[in-house]
Amino acid sequence: MNLKPLGDRLIVEVLEEEETTSSGIVLPDTAKEKPQRGRVLAVGPGPRDDDGKFVAMDVEEGDEVVFSKYGGTEIKVGVDEYLILRESDVLAKVVGTREPAGATA
Repeated sequence: MNLKPLGDRLIVEVLEEEETTSSGIVLPDTAKEKPQRGRVLAVGPGPRDDDGKFVAMDVEEGDEVVFSKYGGTEIKVGVDEYLILRESDVLAKVVGTREPAGATA
């Protein structure tokens, strides 16, 4: 990939959601919700403060993030599709191991 994000932007590879429900029903493309999770591929230098210095971003390359449903700009590079987001569109970072949906502690 030959893209370098500017300012407080980052490039995200969208992670596809499961195509079947927990009960085994296969969902068609028209019934699927827009994915809201992705893996960060590139991070810009960050926004500038009042003195013109860059402020470090909270996300890094390789982080898995949850972003706002309709945030960002979709782009296509060759056959690959990516999303360019502002850091403010990122809602959370996924940390640690994940429990399957419906699991009890």
